[in-house]
Amino acid sequence: MKIGVLGAGHLGKIHLKCIQQTEFELTGFYDADPKVRQTVSNELGIRAYEDMNKLIADSDCLDIVTPTTTHFELAMKAIEAGKHIFIEKPVTHTPDEAALLMQKAQDKGIKIQVGHVERYNPGFRALHEIFIHPGFIEGHRLSVFNPRGTDVSVVLDLMIHDLDIVLNLVKSPVRQVFANGVCVVSKTPDICNARIQFENGCVANLTASRISMKNMRKMRIFQQDAYISIDFLNKEAQAVRMEDVVGDDNNNGMTIHTNDGKKRIIVEAFPKTESNAIRDELQDFYQSVTEDKAVTVSIEDGYKALVLAWEIQRQIENQKL
Repeated sequence: MKIGVLGAGHLGKIHLKCIQQTEFELTGFYDADPKVRQTVSNELGIRAYEDMNKLIADSDCLDIVTPTTTHFELAMKAIEAGKHIFIEKPVTHTPDEAALLMQKAQDKGIKIQVGHVERYNPGFRALHEIFIHPGFIEGHRLSVFNPRGTDVSVVLDLMIHDLDIVLNLVKSPVRQVFANGVCVVSKTPDICNARIQFENGCVANLTASRISMKNMRKMRIFQQDAYISIDFLNKEAQAVRMEDVVGDDNNNGMTIHTNDGKKRIIVEAFPKTESNAIRDELQDFYQSVTEDKAVTVSIEDGYKALVLAWEIQRQIENQKL
């Protein structure tokens, strides 16, 4: 199964290296900048295509790692050529583009996986064995300033990771969104806070900043009889749960008396595992294509996260009026 990469910037180079650790056969890559093509080809020893259409023709799948504004056009080219697609987040620049792409892919029978990489974070994946029904979610995604990525707001740059995670955890439609953001060093918001209310009563309070003095990627989930924390940066997760104490059972754990009887508090730290999330998501995409099974992060998921991101940005703009 051959895959070609479109885009060889900072993230594109990471993808090129990770693909070589998967079962894919790397066809080569294309970048619009001839200097980048030459430099990356020499550095990594990978074939650089001067003709993007030739790369598409020579590949079974395409990995799109270009600026977000180009995603729609390139993905449409790949679909017309009958190629399955891995596409970095955000899936497209606008929700309308994502909707058109989704319909076109369905019509053509093309698989599209979106690069919401935190789904493959070991800290998050450790929670798959836990029944999660959030009542309140709080998330902080803070990053030291880096000029790369400031062509879009911090909502599309950073917060969209947590929007995808929250939408994956809360199986309920969004009812209302409140948001505020500030442009500090860029022309688009560098810091944002969003409060998202769901139809089932759950509330998510998310903060994203790219002007922090330190990096942080944490999320806390509160639900009946449990508190769950995820540290995406350190790839760790912990759960604090309460369970009923039956009879005189005084086994492990601290016990407390509640209105519902005696409860035992159990602290569970999930074993930390080291893995490369980008490599894992690309390998998972390979399995989806070769085994003809559904992708883990679908274009529908990417569309829903983008719709919510745009609503947050609309709320920020309304605050300026």
